Amino acid sequence: MHSSIWEILMLISFASSWPFSIVKSLRTKVVIGKSPLFMGIIIFGYVMGIVHKFVNAPGDPVVWLYLFNLLIVSFDLVLYFCYIGKNRRDLNLKK
Repeated sequence: MHSSIWEILMLISFASSWPFSIVKSLRTKVVIGKSPLFMGIIIFGYVMGIVHKFVNAPGDPVVWLYLFNLLIVSFDLVLYFCYIGKNRRDLNLKK
């Protein structure tokens, strides 16, 4: 295994923080203030981490942590696009 404990801890800490954002979006259906560009950059970083593992450390099980993180951030991005239209319409109605 080529991963370090620091890489594993970083991925676990990120994986534990995204669900808070997802739950808040699901509960409130408000995504104003979230940045789809930021989430896209994070997703790109996880894809690059996965590519790195396949090229330089094939078989490293840490790739599953990268994949899990990629999926939860992608889900948060999907929620953004599901709710942003309604959020913008609601804001225009209140003006």
